[in-house]
Amino acid sequence: MTTESMLLAGAVVLLLFVVAVLALRRPSSSDAGEAFALLAGKLESLAATQERLADGTLDRLERQDRALADRLDRSARRLDEALAAQDRRMAAERLAAAERLAAQEKALVEALARQNEKLSRSLAESSQRQQDTAGQIHERLAVIDAARQNMEALGGQVGNLAAILGNKQSRGAFGEMQLRQLIEDRLPPEGFAWQHVLSNGTRCDCLIRLPYPPGPVVVDSKFPLEAWQGLREAGEDVAARKVAAAQFGGDMRKHVDDIAKKYLIAGETAEAAIMFVPSEAIFAELHTGFGAVVDEAQRRRVYIASPTTLWAMLSAMRSLMQDVRMRAQAGRIQEEVGRLVEDVTRLNQRVGGLKRHFDQAQDDIRQIDISTDKIVRRGSRIEQVELEDQPALPASSAPGLTG
Repeated sequence: MTTESMLLAGAVVLLLFVVAVLALRRPSSSDAGEAFALLAGKLESLAATQERLADGTLDRLERQDRALADRLDRSARRLDEALAAQDRRMAAERLAAAERLAAQEKALVEALARQNEKLSRSLAESSQRQQDTAGQIHERLAVIDAARQNMEALGGQVGNLAAILGNKQSRGAFGEMQLRQLIEDRLPPEGFAWQHVLSNGTRCDCLIRLPYPPGPVVVDSKFPLEAWQGLREAGEDVAARKVAAAQFGGDMRKHVDDIAKKYLIAGETAEAAIMFVPSEAIFAELHTGFGAVVDEAQRRRVYIASPTTLWAMLSAMRSLMQDVRMRAQAGRIQEEVGRLVEDVTRLNQRVGGLKRHFDQAQDDIRQIDISTDKIVRRGSRIEQVELEDQPALPASSAPGLTG
């Protein structure tokens, strides 16, 4: 309720109160008429005032309604704009959320793919390692099986070797086989002979045909292995080992003596022979435990050789044979060189003749060039005479073509 409405209501209440008071006082009729006339005027004045107040109030209310409507309209527009902006923000947020969700989903898919790939690769590598391990196990089993078979075969070969070494003839053939492999590998076929019979009727295992000096060298491949086996079988038994060592030393000396007497023939063989020992272990034991036997053999010009030392000796003998062959061919080489010098001399003479011919040809070419230049110059002068249209010279004064 506005202030004008409250004042109007208060005036109406006041007039009603005055009317009631006048009624209670019961005035005279004239006074009453005046009073009612006065009251009617007041009421009319009050009604007019009330009407003016009502019109002003309606105007204010209309202005207030319009202002309120404008404010409501502006508020509605701002609210619509705010709602639209909110919708746009929400749409942008939903789009951003969707993009983030899509990116997260893509990242998750990629991560899962990488994880699956890594897992697949890990499983493949693990499977490959297992297959490799299984293959290696099979290979090792195959190697073990082959080693077992080799050991079985080696056991049989050791048994055969023991049987061979137990027989003197077989043992000699075994040593001779090793000797044959070494000599045939290092020497030319014409440099040795097997089972050669010497002038004294003895047959040697191998004769190496070296030139003088030193001359042919005999190689013996037989070795007293029985005493050596007895020495090895004695083990740590001092007494048995002493007896076996004495037996082995005696057999070695006897064998050295046989070689020196049978295979060292003055004028036919070299002054030294070779005793071939088909084992590096025996060779080392001889030089460490039986140095006196080795020294005695060297004094008798019998040299003990293992496969390694014999290979070195054969290499030196091969070089000696090559040197002898080179010296044997030296005369032929000198003769061929002389013929080559004669051919070179004739070639030099023929080159000199060719050079003289070439010099003469060059001189002839030079003379031809001189004549050609003269002819060209004369022709040029003749052309100049014709072009200038000069009078002809007397025949007696015409230039001649000499040259």
